[in-house]
Amino acid sequence: MKVVIIGGVAGGATAAARIRRLDERADIVVFERSGYVSYANCGLPYYIGGVIGDPEALTLQTPESFFSRFRVDMRVRHEVTSIHPDRKTVRVRNLDTGESFEEGYDKLILSPGARPTQPRLPGVGLGKVFTLRTVEDTFRIKEHIGAHHPKSAVLAGGGFIGLELAENLRQLGMAVTIVQRPRQLMNPFDPDMAAFIHNEVRRHGIKLALGRTVEGFEERGGGVDILLKDERPLHADMVVLAIGVTPDTALARDAGLKLGLKGSIVVNDRMETSVPDIYAVGDAVQVKHYVTGGDAVISLAGPANKQGRIAADNICGGDSRYLGSQGSSVIKVFGMTAASTGINEANAKKAGLAVDKVVLSPMSHAGYYPGGRVMTMKVLFEQGSFRLLGAQIVGCEGVDKRIDVLAAAIHAGVKATQLKDLDLAYAPPYSSAKDPVNMAGFMADNIAGGILKQWHLEDVPTLPQDGSVTLLDVRTAAEYSRGHLEGFQNIPVDELRDRLGELRPGRPVYVICQSGLRSYIACRILAGHGFDAYNFSGGFRFYDAVVNDRCLIERAAPCGMDQ
Repeated sequence: MKVVIIGGVAGGATAAARIRRLDERADIVVFERSGYVSYANCGLPYYIGGVIGDPEALTLQTPESFFSRFRVDMRVRHEVTSIHPDRKTVRVRNLDTGESFEEGYDKLILSPGARPTQPRLPGVGLGKVFTLRTVEDTFRIKEHIGAHHPKSAVLAGGGFIGLELAENLRQLGMAVTIVQRPRQLMNPFDPDMAAFIHNEVRRHGIKLALGRTVEGFEERGGGVDILLKDERPLHADMVVLAIGVTPDTALARDAGLKLGLKGSIVVNDRMETSVPDIYAVGDAVQVKHYVTGGDAVISLAGPANKQGRIAADNICGGDSRYLGSQGSSVIKVFGMTAASTGINEANAKKAGLAVDKVVLSPMSHAGYYPGGRVMTMKVLFEQGSFRLLGAQIVGCEGVDKRIDVLAAAIHAGVKATQLKDLDLAYAPPYSSAKDPVNMAGFMADNIAGGILKQWHLEDVPTLPQDGSVTLLDVRTAAEYSRGHLEGFQNIPVDELRDRLGELRPGRPVYVICQSGLRSYIACRILAGHGFDAYNFSGGFRFYDAVVNDRCLIERAAPCGMDQ
């Protein structure tokens, strides 16, 4: 059996190694148009910033090491220019010699990945306007910085690569601005959770130009003008386009394969395309979202590797199935970690789901053990069924652990109310006896039992200010004096039982505290005395962070940068 693989990075390299482990006699040929195979895309920004010092550390394998261990013919600098399913061949061009030839196959795997999205804008091809996707792109940026010592950079796009690169360029001492059309960084997060990411980025001197549309680039004064719609240009010594990626599927389209969202390749759960004996994996394919069941394109390394393994299993006579992508991800943002899994609240509503949520601010480990840091967690579930839909966490240590627990819970079909039952490891340096994931479960269970009734950030503008409801802040007087919501009276929770006479009976009470814990206790006290009480989800800390972020975005300077 001869297997030809187009693309030798995550999915393609994984498929090649798996096929060899299953079939010692298979003839395996991989064509990779770049000069590198099995390289770490996610590590590229860290090489530019000097965190990774050795360029060889970016490549997990070389063609030589791959052949030595797996006897796979890895041909770099070879570009497949066409596929001919009728005669089961591919046309290949050697990029070093210009030679063109045909290669036959019994089975074909497409793993072309995705290419940086390059809008058709004036000036995209300028020498100081870069993209970052391949090792060669990385070396090009690194060499430019070493040769020209730019003092400023504008990054168009605030996703994973854009944010990681912004951090690394900032660490090099450059003035960095991120500009993009969406009004938030990191679209997997809801705007309220992205506010914490924005705050961390601003805290380290990066300027944000959110909600701005880039219309082109022009050379000026040794640098680049970034032209913005209806605003004066930004200026920088260099620009990196990190707007996103687009499935690289021209080969598949020309070969007659069925395409789906964003031009991605349609596959079934065995990673088979619409054409017999042709499989596809990685960033170029359309998959089912594990939570919604809808079609999705999710460009992450974990799914690509799993899909490569599944395609290999099925080529070698197995029956492996891809269950869908969940979108679990994590990113370092200076001193912060931000992670998500499943779907966010905005996408849950777009999918027509009746979504509910809990927002909590637990410590990363036991409060009495030194070094604990507050994290913010948002856990989403379906109303009524309490099916887990997704989660987002921002904080410092322990974020990755909790998001992985929640990702596993979603995959296993654990309900939000059952999170309270998970038996999670505890020692004071690592967690609390009631882990944050358990705490989210306790809250969901209280909602299910009618013990906890909530109000949310989006309810603030519509709160009655006519006295028909009681608005109550149960923080200390000192906390209240440093900032509070308009119209809220202050009765500290520890004084509440003795001051119930100050509240009008028969009126709903909307309660807030700093994190949501004291206000929950206050709600239980009030309920015990016949009041209909509602707890603010997330607390004043959450409210303050989100509202301040929105204000900064709204009143951004005319040049498009908030301060």
